Amino acid sequence: MSERVGVYPGTFDPITNGHTDIILRATKIVDRLVIGVAANIGKGPLFSAAERVEIVKDEIVHLNGGAGAKIEVRPFDTLLMKFAVAMDATMIVRGLRAVSDFEYEFQMAGMNNRLNSHIETVFLMASDRFQFISSRFVKEIGQLGGDVTPFVSARVAERIKAKFGG
Repeated sequence: MSERVGVYPGTFDPITNGHTDIILRATKIVDRLVIGVAANIGKGPLFSAAERVEIVKDEIVHLNGGAGAKIEVRPFDTLLMKFAVAMDATMIVRGLRAVSDFEYEFQMAGMNNRLNSHIETVFLMASDRFQFISSRFVKEIGQLGGDVTPFVSARVAERIKAKFGG
């Protein structure tokens, strides 16, 4: 049987507790999980791609052995399917929070399937305690001086605080 390799792509700007939950759950269905940190300059990220890779790597180290699969973190700035092929992926892992996520993700999965029908897209529903968390809201709360610790790890909260000079 061949190795089941999953790619969990995202901007992770910043990585949230919801992302970490999906990572831990994805490790139960793959042998190797590659977290693909997208450059996504168009979204105007708070953290550079290099910073986001570093932050995600730091979060993975702190999973305390809870992960069932080998986890890697890699930046990418190509089409997701090209990146997935380069990583020998058999599936793309995506987290869903709400129906609005599903519409977008359904379209993306269809397009990705047309680009490469050998790589499946697997959707994991967000745990109920994380369904409302988004990186966008976390950044907005941080920018306005609010407490982001319910949504991200203490390590990430410190980085956000430092980024906004507070």
